[in-house]
Amino acid sequence: MLLVAFSVSCGNSEIEETTEQISNTDTALYGKKKFSFPNLTPNVKEVMENWSVFNDFQLEATTIHNLKLEELKMKSAKLMSFTDSLSKSIPDTLFTDAIRSRLIIVKTRASLLNQEANKNSLKDSIVEIHISETNLAIHNLMVQLNEKIQKDAIDMQRIDNEKKELEKQKKYLDSIYQLELQDVQNN
Repeated sequence: MLLVAFSVSCGNSEIEETTEQISNTDTALYGKKKFSFPNLTPNVKEVMENWSVFNDFQLEATTIHNLKLEELKMKSAKLMSFTDSLSKSIPDTLFTDAIRSRLIIVKTRASLLNQEANKNSLKDSIVEIHISETNLAIHNLMVQLNEKIQKDAIDMQRIDNEKKELEKQKKYLDSIYQLELQDVQNN
């Protein structure tokens, strides 16, 4: 009889714990830590004008904090959709292995977050970990975008400098040639 009372007692605590967990998910806020993302440089923003889905993605990605469960489910689903669209429409100037791999990581993290948010039994700590990892992946993508455009600007400046140097050398050689011609004509 003592065994039956113990098993009934254990069963009730599991039910209470499950009920408590479900009721907490209605009022719980996820993404408690506000994450700061790097600012995109003006040159990157200019390139992003041609990649319209990125602006929508960025708007959703940078607002994953202090969300109720239903909002988190919607935002994580939108993130998955945006990352899918982003990976299919990368502009030629940004089509590098580094950016593509960062997008794959963001897509994977968004999928894991969405999967966790849609589970029947949530663990707040695991959801927070997935939010944090998704934010970090988005952060890394933005850093990579800034670095790519900065590298391109440096390369363009180097090419421009080389052209100017070649032009100077050509002018110098032309002036020497002109002087030699004058010497030949004078002699």
